[in-house]
Amino acid sequence: MRRLITLSLATLVLAGPFATGAAGAAPQHGLAMHGEPALPPGFQHFPYVNPDVKKGGSIAYGVVGTFDSLNPFNLKSIRTTARGIWDNIFGNLIYETLMVRSSDEPFTLYGLLAESVETDEARSFIQFNLNPKAKWSDGEPVTPEDVMFSLEVLRDKGRTPFSARMVPIEKMERVGEHGVRFTFNGKADREFPLILATGTPILPKHAVDVASFDQSTLKTPVASGPYRIASVQPGQKIVYERRPNYWGKDIPSKVGFDNYDQISVEYFLQENSLFEAFKKGAINVYLEGNPTHWARAYDFPAVSSGDVVKDVFSPKLPTGMLGFVFNLRRPMFDNPDVRAALTLAFDFEWANRNLFDGAYTRTQSYWQNSELSSLGHAADDKELALLGQAKDRIPADILAGTSMLPQTDGSGGDRKVLRQVVERLKKAGYAIDKGRMVDGSGRPLAFEIMTQSADQEKVAIAFQRTLKMIGVEASIRTVDDSQYQARSGSFDYDVIMKSYPSSLSPGIEQVGRWASDSKDRQGSFNFAGLADQDVDRVIQAMLNARSKEDFTTAVRAYDRLLLAGFYMVPLYHIPEQWVARWRTIAHPDMVPLYGYQLPTWWDVRAQ
Repeated sequence: MRRLITLSLATLVLAGPFATGAAGAAPQHGLAMHGEPALPPGFQHFPYVNPDVKKGGSIAYGVVGTFDSLNPFNLKSIRTTARGIWDNIFGNLIYETLMVRSSDEPFTLYGLLAESVETDEARSFIQFNLNPKAKWSDGEPVTPEDVMFSLEVLRDKGRTPFSARMVPIEKMERVGEHGVRFTFNGKADREFPLILATGTPILPKHAVDVASFDQSTLKTPVASGPYRIASVQPGQKIVYERRPNYWGKDIPSKVGFDNYDQISVEYFLQENSLFEAFKKGAINVYLEGNPTHWARAYDFPAVSSGDVVKDVFSPKLPTGMLGFVFNLRRPMFDNPDVRAALTLAFDFEWANRNLFDGAYTRTQSYWQNSELSSLGHAADDKELALLGQAKDRIPADILAGTSMLPQTDGSGGDRKVLRQVVERLKKAGYAIDKGRMVDGSGRPLAFEIMTQSADQEKVAIAFQRTLKMIGVEASIRTVDDSQYQARSGSFDYDVIMKSYPSSLSPGIEQVGRWASDSKDRQGSFNFAGLADQDVDRVIQAMLNARSKEDFTTAVRAYDRLLLAGFYMVPLYHIPEQWVARWRTIAHPDMVPLYGYQLPTWWDVRAQ
């Protein structure tokens, strides 16, 4: 049975249920990973935008770092591309995708470059029918050939994950004047058509130099997005201006977005310099992530007068996981008892009280605060069946959903907890000899923690302080941004601090983080170097789940495997989002599921 899903408002027609074996089916206006789209047929705009906003004015963003390229899709520019080109925070200002994801649903897509889409119940293929109005910034139409070219050039010259987009595709072909159809092979899962639709930039075949695509460049690109590049100061600033003839400004998924005439992104060497620029009004918004800074740093006159507003947003998302990641490529961390012992050693209570004014909550699960978490949910028969023999290496409390990291007395050296650490290291073959933790051959347990900022460094120092009490030698090396990116991309570290954001629809990104085939792939996010067949199998079960129940079962099993492996030391989280803004910048009242959305904000001076 073939299923037609159309996103065109002009052609939406309500029809009855599918008939088995029918040639076609009732048109729908969106495609959801599980279940049906939340928005009804004929929707005019997303619920979290201001559809009546008057466009105009400007906004100035600020970031720490540098840039030397306008191509975010190759390996050389993975960390040094100007922000805003392809950006999940500031918005994809230059390049676009076939469909766009709603921020108020776990994983549901609506039309962008693709006006309609066709697939079957098995999702063995997907056909995108391009909007005839879609045009590049040079006026040329977006064609099926552009879509196919994009997949090919990204395969040959792009970086991960774009370079792997063709792996699950058996065949791609043009269908009619505006259609492009992808038929999948056995390597495609049920999420892949959605990833193809929203995670693949569409590039203009007629304006891309294939020979130099894998090189950094400052050449202004031809693209289909709502903005064009007005000026570039390499490493310092990039300015975008809104295209008045942008083809998609009136389609439902873009109403209420792209509201500024001008967007600038300025670069700073340090976070302190960025914040000082914000205080002076040179930067309009400041995305805050430090609770101590949030509590103490906003005592300047503009806050007192109301010219600067401190916003607190409450998304409905799982916490994700921030922590010290062990590099299992290092022999010392190949032993799970070593990893478990070091995990127990971090004194969260001391760090939270002395470094963060008690603002944080300890993270106990990769999907904490959501139904996807294993925390608070005992593994049922269905989950145990999925885990199979892997359940035998999962501690009983993790299987029961009751596992909690030890709560210390907050002294930084809780003897009761440290005894547990020493006993666990003893199980791994280590003992304290003359004040040092050594193995049976007398080799000390010693490693380096690589950090990239003062904030990371102070947390590492707290960890180092406790480890020293039991003879574990943890050194700390704080490196500049370029060295950090080079070393993290080539896995040249012992321990690194990383954040793994979680969504309500985890999917293919988990392959890049934890699956075996990403272990040795340069530039992947498998920072732990994990290669585990049970983890691979459960990830695939998660990707291929058809019902919400099967999906939840798979994610909980996956959560338990990651927790039981002690691949990282869980740190902490705050369930809120903090943004400070000058009051000339406003935002919609509604906060969607995924939290605030900067591309929907606007300049009140344009009203």
